[in-house]
Amino acid sequence: MVTLNPYLSFKNTARPAMEFYHSVFGGELTTSTFAASGAPVGKGEEELLMHSQITVNGTPFLMAADTPQHMTFVPAAGISISLSGGQVDDASLRDYWAKLSASGRVLQPLEKAPWGDVFGMCVDGYGITWMVNILAAG
Repeated sequence: MVTLNPYLSFKNTARPAMEFYHSVFGGELTTSTFAASGAPVGKGEEELLMHSQITVNGTPFLMAADTPQHMTFVPAAGISISLSGGQVDDASLRDYWAKLSASGRVLQPLEKAPWGDVFGMCVDGYGITWMVNILAAG
């Protein structure tokens, strides 16, 4: 089975970002620093995250790392992470929406969309764009 997982890049903020996402989504957060891996980085970057992962129900859910000085950092642009589910997921999706949107700005309020679902779009406090879609009953 092939799994598709978002892998986010940050500039010195992967740790607080992943701790925030862990507070939103739960699961298990694991982290590995550049120092622990022995990877060569610039002075003061040893404790930045070389890799981090949130695992939910035994499945990798979200991954991220810091971009060290010797690599070009390009902020997230032109991509959104979409969370979707049916009526059984309504409460969880609304909770995710509330937490993600509270940390940043709302682009489209979470409300009934022209296609009948409940939909919202926001950019969180770490610059990541999220879309939440709750399928209409029926």
